[in-house]
Amino acid sequence: MALQISAGVEIADWQIQLTAIRSQGPGGQNVNKVNSAIHLRFDIKSSTLPDFYKQRLLGLSDHRITEDGVIILKAQIHRTQEKNRDEALARLKELILNAVKIQKSRKATRPTRNSQKRRVDNKKRNGNTKALRGKVTD
Repeated sequence: MALQISAGVEIADWQIQLTAIRSQGPGGQNVNKVNSAIHLRFDIKSSTLPDFYKQRLLGLSDHRITEDGVIILKAQIHRTQEKNRDEALARLKELILNAVKIQKSRKATRPTRNSQKRRVDNKKRNGNTKALRGKVTD
């Protein structure tokens, strides 16, 4: 079973290293006995992802990506190991998809003359209101 990223891109199971570890935080008697958290490691450089995907991922300034190009995720939200495994894989997929998403370039626009006039009128009105709040003298 492979992790499907997009229509033509998928990651094979052997490329993703999943390790069960103990969760942090409170949990009563169960927390010290059960390895329910998942530690996911994915090496970008040695993966079969297309070069475009690799370059975009390695170009990210994300604390989850090490200098060696390894993505490290820890999932411990759920109580069961299976749900945490699904959560970690979903977060890996989301990270990859967000990295390759091409942002639309912003077109610089100018405010209209009418909106500038409204802004200045509001500033004058606020200034007059504040001027009336001064100390009353005879």
